[in-house]
Amino acid sequence: MYKIVEKKTLNKEIDLMRIEAPLVARNAQPGHFVILRVEAEGERIPLTIAGIEGNLVDIIYQKLGYSTKLLGEKEAGDTVEDFVGPLGKAAHIRDSKHVVGVAGGVGAAPLLPQLKAYKEAGARVDLIIGARSESFLILLDEFKAICDEVIITTDDGSAGLKGLVTDALKHHLEDNAGIEHVIAIGPVIMMKYVTLMAKDYKKSIDVSLNPIMIDGTGMCGNCRVSIGGKTFFACIDGPDFDGSDVDFDELMQRQSYYKDEEHACYLRLKT
Repeated sequence: MYKIVEKKTLNKEIDLMRIEAPLVARNAQPGHFVILRVEAEGERIPLTIAGIEGNLVDIIYQKLGYSTKLLGEKEAGDTVEDFVGPLGKAAHIRDSKHVVGVAGGVGAAPLLPQLKAYKEAGARVDLIIGARSESFLILLDEFKAICDEVIITTDDGSAGLKGLVTDALKHHLEDNAGIEHVIAIGPVIMMKYVTLMAKDYKKSIDVSLNPIMIDGTGMCGNCRVSIGGKTFFACIDGPDFDGSDVDFDELMQRQSYYKDEEHACYLRLKT
């Protein structure tokens, strides 16, 4: 059992939990994830590590499916059954002097430790963060503490610029010729168009393919990804990859494979 030391409600859909897990905390690096089970008979949930403090590991999750909603019912002082990690491969921190991170929704969580690593390596670090509305923006204070510039976009214009992160990225790339590297983490469709833009401007691009992971060990095969004509698995070869050759259309198709089964499971377990 792993103790929940702290829980924060970031908005009505997203929580942050701080879990006591000394072995995970000791070995975790930016890009790593954990496999969590809420209960002994529960499903395995892959969640990217959002931060480390001493023996404590931060996770951020969106309450969408049955298991994440069940996790959301837990409070500080409760426990979760399993908390296994760190898993996957650590993100490659490039030798870049000016980096811009692009976060969509809960993609802000795995992006934060990567941008911290770039800042500690001496790079200029900028952030473009987008959400549906102001209430869905997360970790702004944490990003502002490490970033040289933070640009906010919202779909409804309730905070920052009204529009998409790609709109802001286009202007930022045009205004800052010294940007060398882009990191995009968020919905697959967002990462696809950020990648296309980075390639147009001849910038290197890394993406995190954690949105398509299920099993987390390579056994289920759902997170297969084609990169440059070769097959990789997001959970054991990633989840972070050079985005320039990722087949995003294939990924988006694979994301919909189990929607009916997931909905049926939710209805069955809810009753």
